[in-house]
Amino acid sequence: MLQALNQFDTSLLLYLNSLHSPFFDHVMWLASDKFIWAPLYIWFLWLLYREYPKRFWLILASVALMILAGDQLSRLFKDMVGRYRPTHEPAIQQLVHTVNGYTGGAYSFFSGHATNSFAVALFMIMMLPEKRRYMLPLTLAYAVLVSYSRIYLGVHYPIDILTGAVAGSFIGWGASKAYRYTDLRLSRK
Repeated sequence: MLQALNQFDTSLLLYLNSLHSPFFDHVMWLASDKFIWAPLYIWFLWLLYREYPKRFWLILASVALMILAGDQLSRLFKDMVGRYRPTHEPAIQQLVHTVNGYTGGAYSFFSGHATNSFAVALFMIMMLPEKRRYMLPLTLAYAVLVSYSRIYLGVHYPIDILTGAVAGSFIGWGASKAYRYTDLRLSRK
């Protein structure tokens, strides 16, 4: 069973990774860069500030802890599981399309990019009121694009992305619940 899942995961990676072009090489390289998203992050923070001006410091603390949790959890699993990235897996590394010679670190399970982008997306969805539900497709599109870029660049298998998306969604949901719980406790004092 595990071998069949691994074979399917590898086949799906090689198929998705083969759908490349010079234009999308550039697009996916940028999509995978954390700093290119700075304007979006600033806009997200501005929207949160407008909704929660009195407790914005708590929002910032929640976001910082959320990102830290996502990074550390994905790093812990990478070290524990020890699954080589496609670009480091001897059986397929010659078949994997890379961009700008980027191969990433040694291990891939699970994706920190997917974890953090889905954590941010779920946090935004949970924290913004109904009147801002137009944000739902935007935040999900951001998370999916960042996550898919990791497959496109050949540094993650689809299961790495799926697991990162699930973990990040729980982390984002948990961070929003932790914020609301803390805010409620502080309001009672």
